[in-house]
Amino acid sequence: MELHTKAVIFVGELRKSLRTLGVGIVAVTVVIFFLSPDLLRVVQNHLAEKLYFFTVSDPFLAHVKLAAFAAIYGLMPWVMAVFWRAIGKPFGVEGAQLFFFILFTSLLFYAGTLFCYFLTLPFGIKFLIGYGSEQLRPVISISHFVNFVTLFLLGFGTIFELPVFMVFLVRVGVCSRSFFERNRRYTVLIIAIIAAVLTPTPDVVNMALMGVPLYLLYESGIVILLLMRVK
Repeated sequence: MELHTKAVIFVGELRKSLRTLGVGIVAVTVVIFFLSPDLLRVVQNHLAEKLYFFTVSDPFLAHVKLAAFAAIYGLMPWVMAVFWRAIGKPFGVEGAQLFFFILFTSLLFYAGTLFCYFLTLPFGIKFLIGYGSEQLRPVISISHFVNFVTLFLLGFGTIFELPVFMVFLVRVGVCSRSFFERNRRYTVLIIAIIAAVLTPTPDVVNMALMGVPLYLLYESGIVILLLMRVK
């Protein structure tokens, strides 16, 4: 099947489910919006002290963004099901294999976000706020705080899905297991760049908190391919 035909099938399958998914996310966002003050309080107590707003719309928009993120977060298995059904159809990925991709990308996404929430973000925010002094006191905007936290959680969750995408690329013939084995040195460089971009601070400790698990995930992808006896 030609690449163009596969792309057409992918887009067609995606369109079938995106409307329903979008309605579901909006509906859940509306429900969570009324709980967002409690949700913000939990996140704030874990990661920051006081939050401030500088325009009259900041608090409302921050709660909307937080509710939308929480909706997407909670519905991530559904999001993954829509994505994998769409991308799997042109490549003949279905049944048990499709279930494998949906399940493990969802689990790894949640693992990545929890790792970020409990380890990387507290270290990063503490490091950044540590630059404050008597003359330079931190005043954290609620809007910037919500953007900062949600973007990093989504980034870490996505990056942690690496092993599953490695298996998929080999499964559909885009590359081989030996390709990943041969390019470890380049992988280390790419991971270092990603860690420098995605971690909230440039210090070695925070970069290592992301870089080391990411490289271990890369190696675990190779191990999975070995166990599957895929070349």
